[in-house]
Amino acid sequence: MSEKDLIKLWNQTRSQIISAQMQPVLVLIAAFVLSTLGYFDKATDSAKYFALVVIAITGILTTVNQYAAIREGESICEELSKVAKTGPLAKKIAGSKNFVSLTGAVIVVADIAVFVFAYMAIFGM
Repeated sequence: MSEKDLIKLWNQTRSQIISAQMQPVLVLIAAFVLSTLGYFDKATDSAKYFALVVIAITGILTTVNQYAAIREGESICEELSKVAKTGPLAKKIAGSKNFVSLTGAVIVVADIAVFVFAYMAIFGM
C-alpha cells in the first residue's frame, strides 16, 4: 500500500474507535440518569441485574470492536514504518504504535472501573 492509502486507512481506523464508543456512552448516560433519579432504588433485583447485564454486554461488544480497530492501527503503524521516504505525518503515525497498544490496555482498565461503578450505582453502594 502507498503512504497515502495507509494514512487514509489510519484515519478510518481512528474513526471506528471513536464511533465504537458512542453506544456504550449512551447506555451509561441512561444508567446514570436512572440512578441519579433514584429509579434503581425502587427496582427489583431482576431489573437491576438486567441493567447491569446490558451495560456489561454493551461494554464487551464495544471493547471487541475497539480491539479489532486497535490491531488494525498497530498493523498500519508497522506498514508505515516500512515505507521508504515517508512524510512527517506518516512518520508520526508510524511512531504511534506503542500509544495505540497502550490504548488497548487503558480500555480494559476503564471497562472494569466503569462496570464496578455501574454496579455500585445500580445497587446503591
